[in-house]
Amino acid sequence: MALELRQNLKLSQQLVMTPQLQQAIKLLQLSRLELIETINQELESNPVLEEVSTGELEQQQERSEGASVGDDQEWGQEVVPDLAASEDAKTPWEKEAVKETNWQEVWDDEYRRALPSYSFEEKEAPNYENIVASSSDLPDHLIWQLQLSDLDESQRHIAMHIIGNLDRDGYFKATVQEIAKATSVSEEEVEAVLSRVQEFDPVGVAARDLRECLLIQIRHLGLEDPLVQELVSEYLHQVELHNYQQIAKSTGRSPEEVVQAIEVIKRLEPRPGRAFSSEATQYVVPDIYVYKVDDEYVVSLNEEEMPNLRISPFYKEAVKNGKAPDKAKEFIQEKMKSALWLIKSIHQRKKTIFKVTQSIVKFQREFLDKGIAYLKPLVLRDVAEDVGMHESTISRVTSNKYVHTPQGIFELKYFFSTGLPRKDGSPEVASQSVKEKIKRLIESEDPVKPYSDKQIVEILAKDNIKIARRTVAKYRDLMGILPSSRRKRPKV
Repeated sequence: MALELRQNLKLSQQLVMTPQLQQAIKLLQLSRLELIETINQELESNPVLEEVSTGELEQQQERSEGASVGDDQEWGQEVVPDLAASEDAKTPWEKEAVKETNWQEVWDDEYRRALPSYSFEEKEAPNYENIVASSSDLPDHLIWQLQLSDLDESQRHIAMHIIGNLDRDGYFKATVQEIAKATSVSEEEVEAVLSRVQEFDPVGVAARDLRECLLIQIRHLGLEDPLVQELVSEYLHQVELHNYQQIAKSTGRSPEEVVQAIEVIKRLEPRPGRAFSSEATQYVVPDIYVYKVDDEYVVSLNEEEMPNLRISPFYKEAVKNGKAPDKAKEFIQEKMKSALWLIKSIHQRKKTIFKVTQSIVKFQREFLDKGIAYLKPLVLRDVAEDVGMHESTISRVTSNKYVHTPQGIFELKYFFSTGLPRKDGSPEVASQSVKEKIKRLIESEDPVKPYSDKQIVEILAKDNIKIARRTVAKYRDLMGILPSSRRKRPKV
């Protein structure tokens, strides 16, 4: 069979992701803080785009209500400038623009009102020291103590290596052999310096494991009860499992004495570096507010601190008048298109979030009225079909977006959960509601006889909820709740 080349014409369709569409998708899945950061970066890189104050925006909107359609182009509709070049423009465009500017108008009252005003009213204010707080991390705190110690230069060099090998909880994660090799000293010298560092504040720092950490604290506090030290040295694993009867039998002490010694151990700090954690508290700012007005729920977008954008009138006029050079016109027109698309994408993002939140409120009204026990099973497809969008769009909208409701602040993803069947065949119950029921059952249980996973299944069955024991164990692990054997407390 001979080989030959042929040309065929084939018609097909394919999805092309334009840069504008990619930008719109990216903006849709950004959180509130990320969106503000993106807008600020665009304001810095695009000279045509500018931020306008809320007061000026309201004045412009009032003027645009009685204006013609052509006057509204500044606020979102694309401007088609007159690109005809001026033949007689012989001076540079920048100098001509400065020359034609009426600087007297800049200082008119209308412009002064846009400037920030400062109040000099005398009133009592909190001390500045009470507002600005500085916190040092664990290594800085230890280095400060090292500088005040009587260790020589060689010992301080070893101590710096030890401090540099502490984890966030204050535990020593290297070995004595490794530090000795790195500092070219003997292991005995490293052990001596390590003992000195373990005397620093916080007590128990630089310990190699939990047992050594607790023993350092016991020694520092001067606890005279030998049972406490014996339990930490020999029976720490049994203490963790709450196997108090076995501990009492092995030590020859009564269960009451064992319980009292364990209560002392519980007051010790298993993570010495906890107080010096560098993690800052992240406060959630909701993107949407849901209020109940009369008998209806109203959805409102949070516009606070969100920049109001527009196309700079200065650059619009510069292109319209035709006094800018050709290259400047092309640059400005390109930036204008980029700015207009950004403004439209932000407006579309707001509309999409608003529609999706309204749909969620419609599905979860009973939750808003009565609480988490009435949360309904909901999947992305339900909301997608309700608002006429794709499931992937709903997924992007609900990522990293928070809503303030009468029941508290929740991520939009929180309202989507699978359903668990009921024994009588009635509508399913949301998995989040079942988790909350399990949590409340464990919180109200008798610590001497905690509920096992099998007992929780039986209790939920009485509430008409059909669930497997392994599902209870999975939900319990997700909530960070220990099994019944680890939650059990001895009867004193």
